[in-house]
Amino acid sequence: MSEGAGPHPTREQTLRPGDRRVLEQYLNHLRIERGLSANTLSAYRRDLVRYLSHLAAERIDPMQVDPAQVTAWLQDLRTGADGGAPLAASSAARSLAAVRGLHAFLDAERVSGTGDPSRLVPAPARPRTLPHPLGIDEVLALLEAAARPGTGPLSTERALRDRALLELLYGIGARISEATGLDLDDIDRTQRAAVLRGKGDKHRVVPVGRYALEAVDAYLTRGRPALASRGRGTPALFLGSRGTRLTRQAAWQVVQRAATDAELSATISPHTLRHSYATHLLQGGADVRSVQELLGHASVTTTQLYTQVTVDSLREIHAGAHPRAGRGA
Repeated sequence: MSEGAGPHPTREQTLRPGDRRVLEQYLNHLRIERGLSANTLSAYRRDLVRYLSHLAAERIDPMQVDPAQVTAWLQDLRTGADGGAPLAASSAARSLAAVRGLHAFLDAERVSGTGDPSRLVPAPARPRTLPHPLGIDEVLALLEAAARPGTGPLSTERALRDRALLELLYGIGARISEATGLDLDDIDRTQRAAVLRGKGDKHRVVPVGRYALEAVDAYLTRGRPALASRGRGTPALFLGSRGTRLTRQAAWQVVQRAATDAELSATISPHTLRHSYATHLLQGGADVRSVQELLGHASVTTTQLYTQVTVDSLREIHAGAHPRAGRGA
C-alpha cells in the first residue's frame, strides 16, 4: 500500500447517497414499526447492501428496477459474479426476501416507479433432502429401548405407551401429528386398520401390522387405564401422565429418549421413522404409487424422493458385491 493510502472502502461505503438514504429509511421502518432485533436488522443490512451495490454497479435506479434485473442479480448471487461469495439456494432465498421487503416498502411509500418488481421473481429452489433412514436392526433397537421402563410413577405404563407409539410411527408411517391425533375409535383391530387425519384434514385408512397391533393391545390393557385415571376422560389413544392427550412435543421426547437409550444418533426424530417406513417398503418391492397412498402424499413427486434413497442403497450394494462394478477405479 502506498504512503497515505487509506483502507479499501466497504460495500456500504461505496453506496450512492440516494441508495444509502433508502436503505436507512427502510431499516428504520423495520426497527421502529416492526420491532426487529439488532441481529435481524444486521442481516437485512448485509443483504440489502449487496443488492444496492449490484444495482449501482449496473447503473440501475432502485426506484426503476424491473423483474429481469432482480432475476439477474439473483443469478449473480448464486455464482458470485457480483464479487461476493457464491450463495446456496437457502441463503439466496433469504436475500431475496430482504429485497422483496425493500421493494414492498418503496411501493407502499409510493416512491417506486415500477411497483414491486421482486414479487414476480421466484425464489431459488432449495434442494429437498431426506434424513438417513434407519436400518431394520436400528429400528428394532429403538423399539426395544422404548419398551424398557424408566423410573418414577407410571414408568411401566409409560413404557407400554411409548412402545405402542413407536410401533405405530414405524408400522404405519404416520406423521407425529397424525399419531398423537389418533382416538380410540381410529384403530380397528378387527380390520387391522387405522384412520389417520392428515394435512388439510384429509383422512386415509392404512393397514396396521401384527406387531403394532400387539403393542397397542398391551398398552390399552395394561397402560392406558392408569394414565386415563389421572384425567377427566378423553377419546385420545395416547395419553400423557396427566391423563390428557399426548402432545407432539412429548411424543418427540419419547423418540429422543429411546434413541439415546438405544445409543443411536441424536438426530433421530419421529419423522425418521416415517422415512424409514417408506424406504423399507420400497426396498421390499412396494411400488411408488402405493407408498404415496400410504404416506398421504398429495403428489407422487414427493414420494419419489424415497426412491433415490433406495437407489443409493442398491448402488452401494452393487459396488461392494459385483466383480466388475469398478471398485477402486
